[in-house]
Amino acid sequence: MEKLVRTPTSAGPDAFTGEVLVDAIRGPRDGSRVAMAHVHFAPSARTRWHWHPVGQTLYGTDGVGLVVTRGGEVLTLEPGRTVWIPPYEEHWHGALSTSLMAHLAVQEADDDDETVTWLEAVTDEDYARANAMADSA
Repeated sequence: MEKLVRTPTSAGPDAFTGEVLVDAIRGPRDGSRVAMAHVHFAPSARTRWHWHPVGQTLYGTDGVGLVVTRGGEVLTLEPGRTVWIPPYEEHWHGALSTSLMAHLAVQEADDDDETVTWLEAVTDEDYARANAMADSA
């Protein structure tokens, strides 16, 4: 069995806004289509809008964050909570403005070995609106 060494890496602006560290646990390989990462968000950091061809499961590990769909649904993600995002559902996720957040992200590759399609950045206005909705819930 191969020894796996994981090194957190800074994530770039093509996928995230703010300070984000991605600890890639595994990518699709050896006949498995599963990809998994432990993603750490500083306060106010977030993904860009994106979707996954086979869906995505998020499992909160630290802090409090948001999962927001294009349709306007706002969910909080806390340690121990699991959120399932269906295939092709445009969404974003990230930390509240007042808290760090970390989650495990699990997704599968499609027949073309793609796990995610990145879209435009979340605007500051959309981010503030989601934070306000989470505060009022």
